[in-house]
Amino acid sequence: MEPPSSYTAPASTPDIIIEDRGWRRLVPRLEERVLRSIRVAQSAVPDVIVDTVVLTDDRRVQRLNARHRGRNKPTNVLTFEPAGWGVGGEIVLALGQLRREAAAERKSLAQHLAHLLVHGVLHLDGEDHHHPGDARRMEMAESRILARLGVPNPWRAAR
Repeated sequence: MEPPSSYTAPASTPDIIIEDRGWRRLVPRLEERVLRSIRVAQSAVPDVIVDTVVLTDDRRVQRLNARHRGRNKPTNVLTFEPAGWGVGGEIVLALGQLRREAAAERKSLAQHLAHLLVHGVLHLDGEDHHHPGDARRMEMAESRILARLGVPNPWRAAR
């Protein structure tokens, strides 16, 4: 079904909702980094509109993951596709999970945040990583976008 001819896309600047104050304490220039990551990712997939980025904690993400995916555990990022015309997608990130992953991978929280924002934008574009070929394609797209952000390829060390 096509949107009505009066359809207007929402503004390209997403709302940033910071529910866990730790985000501000741990990521310098947080809002600037979030907006830049989203903007660069959207330049690679221009049809994706991110309406909201929620920076929250593991508990909230675990509840959302249980409710919407049937998995009662925290995860690093969740994406929610637009609910209707004129409504952009939402990206939700869990601070504790990102901190643990960044520490385990020996990278900064800011770099890992950029990676998962790009990952979320690609999910909103329909990309997925359930099958090896899909995962590889998504990883390649992520690494190309992250290079434009000055973030090292997160997959290079894993290979």
